Amino acid sequence: MAREVTLTEILDAREARSLRQSALLVRHAVPVVSFTLNIAGPVKDSPLLRRTFRAGIEALERGLAAWNLPVLDREERLQVTGCEALYAVSGSGEKIKRLCVSIEEGSPLGRLFDLDVLTPDGGRPDRVSAGGGERGCIVCGAPGRGCASRRGHSVPELQEAARRIIVSHFAAADGERAAALATRALLDEVCVTPKPGLVDRANSGSHRDMDIFTFTASAAALAPYWARCAAIGRDTAGQPPRTAFLALRRAGQAAERTMLSATAGVNTHKGAIFTLGLLCGAVGRLWRPEAPCREPEALLAECAALAAVSLEEDLAVLPAGEGTVTAGERLYRELGITGVRGEAARGLPGVRDAALPVLRLALASGRNRNDAGAAALIHLLARVEDTNMIARGGSRAARAAQAACAALLENNPLPGPEDIAALDREFIRGNLSPGGCADLLAAAFFLLSWEEEAP
Repeated sequence: MAREVTLTEILDAREARSLRQSALLVRHAVPVVSFTLNIAGPVKDSPLLRRTFRAGIEALERGLAAWNLPVLDREERLQVTGCEALYAVSGSGEKIKRLCVSIEEGSPLGRLFDLDVLTPDGGRPDRVSAGGGERGCIVCGAPGRGCASRRGHSVPELQEAARRIIVSHFAAADGERAAALATRALLDEVCVTPKPGLVDRANSGSHRDMDIFTFTASAAALAPYWARCAAIGRDTAGQPPRTAFLALRRAGQAAERTMLSATAGVNTHKGAIFTLGLLCGAVGRLWRPEAPCREPEALLAECAALAAVSLEEDLAVLPAGEGTVTAGERLYRELGITGVRGEAARGLPGVRDAALPVLRLALASGRNRNDAGAAALIHLLARVEDTNMIARGGSRAARAAQAACAALLENNPLPGPEDIAALDREFIRGNLSPGGCADLLAAAFFLLSWEEEAP
């Protein structure tokens, strides 16, 4: 890939594509869509261009299905002269061309798509008759083909303009997708039922000031924050972790205010704002336009580098008296428990070594997402020192609850709802709530979904 091709190779590829187009037209007697990329210069194939081509393929296939245009045949070639695909489509050429124009004009990336429609009678429906306008210059936006015919821009200018379009598109798309999956992770976590001491679909656990609707309101309000974290990660990718962390902290503080506004002052997701915010920041810092990093281990390692800043700087300067304002900071001062900061600085070992493997195991064995999540939570409870548990019930009660979860797992590594519901009743009686473990479960759900989207 990334090899320069000659004019002869390009002309030979066009001739071969024309022959394949003709063969499809004869074989099926229906219109043929020919899809290539409009890329200037001698380099027609690269990982980034292949990702762009794949985005066009997905848009075309979604559109054909939505417009009820059946595909009778399909050919695809990935070669040094460029990516190309041919579709034999049952439908009128005019309707198919209208779809193609809508795809080309539907996003900036579509400016690089070349979607031609050929009909069995030798026709080629044009953009204007299909409701589209004449395409402008990719560099300056001037209408028509004037710049191209006059060669008004150099090949490097055209290549840089195409790269800006592609990188901008995938940066935004990947950030939005990470945000959607982070929001889904919060909703998955609260919906998992039963969960000992926590809000779920059955009850409000050990809480009297919140219910499942409080959590859904909070999750909806926080949705833009995750994309912001990914953008911060991208913007600081070449800078030290401290720079990124401080920017993430400022965004997190604003997100906390958003959360409290949405919940009438109830703390639903403060811990998740920290952990999932770090993970989305890690997604941004490891992002490449050719493909985002989807490896949980790499993302967790980057998360650890970011969180180490918080652990080293914040906890080192905690006030000794009344200035300590959070339960986690009080427990660190009194017992040396580092809480979510320490867990994150170690790369979220509860997520890496417990929750994520259990989710994979449970889903692979046929459990649904609810039951897999419930089992993963018990594994987290058995191994993670949750400061919420200690703050609400004291160290002794927290250790007893942890031992009860470990004992349950000895009998069955994937406990069922009945056993977990019994634990829920015990936790409620003891006013225990493992909010920290709930945040880690959400982090595991996010990493699982993000990893599953890898091509």
